[in-house]
Amino acid sequence: MSLIVQKYGGTSVGSVERINAVAARIKTWRDRGDRVVVVVSAMSGETDRLIKLAEQIQRRPNPREMDVLLSTGEQVTIALLSMALANLGCPAKSYTGGQVCIRTDSVYNKARIREIDGVRVEADLDAGNVIVVAGFQGVDDQGNITTLGRGGSDTSAVAMAAALDADECQIYTDVDGVYTTDPRIEPQARKLDRITFDEMLEMASLGSKVLQIRSVEFAGKYKVPLRVLSSFEPGEGTLISFEEKAVEDAVVSGIPCSRHEAKITVLGVPDQPGIAHKILGPISEANIEVDMIVQNITADEATTDFTFTVNRNDYERALELLDTTVQPLAAGKVVSNNRIAKISLVGVGMRSHAGVANKMFATLAREGINIRMISTSEIKISVIVDERYMELGVRALHQAFELHRKEDC
Repeated sequence: MSLIVQKYGGTSVGSVERINAVAARIKTWRDRGDRVVVVVSAMSGETDRLIKLAEQIQRRPNPREMDVLLSTGEQVTIALLSMALANLGCPAKSYTGGQVCIRTDSVYNKARIREIDGVRVEADLDAGNVIVVAGFQGVDDQGNITTLGRGGSDTSAVAMAAALDADECQIYTDVDGVYTTDPRIEPQARKLDRITFDEMLEMASLGSKVLQIRSVEFAGKYKVPLRVLSSFEPGEGTLISFEEKAVEDAVVSGIPCSRHEAKITVLGVPDQPGIAHKILGPISEANIEVDMIVQNITADEATTDFTFTVNRNDYERALELLDTTVQPLAAGKVVSNNRIAKISLVGVGMRSHAGVANKMFATLAREGINIRMISTSEIKISVIVDERYMELGVRALHQAFELHRKEDC
């Protein structure tokens, strides 16, 4: 008997027919003797519908009330799925995030999980129930409903698996695994049989939409076996595991990309200690994640140009915060661009192979693609380019690094 945590995304539960199909899949696992905990998202399109309703009332809805509103989407799904399981003779019990005691901090819309009390869930599992949990949500210490941000149901699932010491966490979605790049951009993209936690963490942070980054962080930190599968097609999916010697043969494993980027530059910043903190401190306090950072000394050597990137959704808010930050610093003007994209190469093989960056830069140069910013880590190289060149760049790099070829392990 194994304990399996399964997560089903919005597309997987997007209609009554699909909810019934998910229930039938869950029943097959339970009939094998496994104990099953299921985490679900809202039905596809429901979260967007609720956001539009709120925006008809307030241009910038109150964050606390938005969390109260958005959490209802998952509650609909857990009730319907529990009913579908009952129709199949499979006893099930639904839980909201608060009922399962998913404790978070108090940052509305982007809360982080602090702890999960799995006692009630374990008792109901022992009683023979399938447990159906609302993803994406929790409660803070004051009992306020909080949400985890877009894709937060993945994080809920992995956190539940860690809290319950599950044998495997299975993420069911509308794709059958993790690909070398987005198949919609490059038709020759290849599904990976396995990928390391380090590589998946980089790919998730760099634009791969298969898994939410915090879910991969949880899985790696608590050593939760993680697998991505399709809700609609049979198959083994992609196993996300700890690094094995065989994968070092692949220099580059994937090319994630993202259009959701914005670049902000503060010109003429005084070159003095603590200046980066003064610029980015208010950004961080607003829970806006900063990605790439570049600081260049200007010709007079007394000032610098400070450039950083944020998610395009946080672009306007970041500019508003800088309006009050830049003036006291006696800096120059702020220039920005929200029509950029990020292309990255990811692979643990980069640790032992030289020349990857040079090959990347040469490939983009041949296509006439100008690089605006560069960032590197031990297993990743990222570049910022004009948005209109993103797809061309991805296809050229996929071909140059021959990612369409299956590795012989």
